[in-house]
Amino acid sequence: QVQLMESGGGLVQAGGSLRLSCAASGRTWTSYAMGWFRQAPGKEREFVAGIRRGGSTYYADSVKGRFSISRDSAKDTVYLQMNSLKAEDTAVYYCAATRLFSTTSSGEYDYWGQGTQVTVSS
Repeated sequence: QVQLMESGGGLVQAGGSLRLSCAASGRTWTSYAMGWFRQAPGKEREFVAGIRRGGSTYYADSVKGRFSISRDSAKDTVYLQMNSLKAEDTAVYYCAATRLFSTTSSGEYDYWGQGTQVTVSS
């Protein structure tokens, strides 16, 4: 069992930065690949960024070059650094864990956090 809890969301102006944190618990969490997803009102949940167990990363085209995912096993935390934020980045952001090597499909993630709201004002 893996428990995930996001934090760090808030209101920021366009062009600004935020860092989201995902605190993970459960003794096996480091054996999972991790991902960040987001869901805007009236839209489907979409993949944002992923990090494999070995630390390699992959991103949605819409955030490539602006967002960065990382994991700190010593702190049991996964991060999403978001720079050059745009109004279209406004959404609830979710952290998730998957047993697969890597995937961008939300249906293939096994555990989810409760989400944290990010609002970017233009």
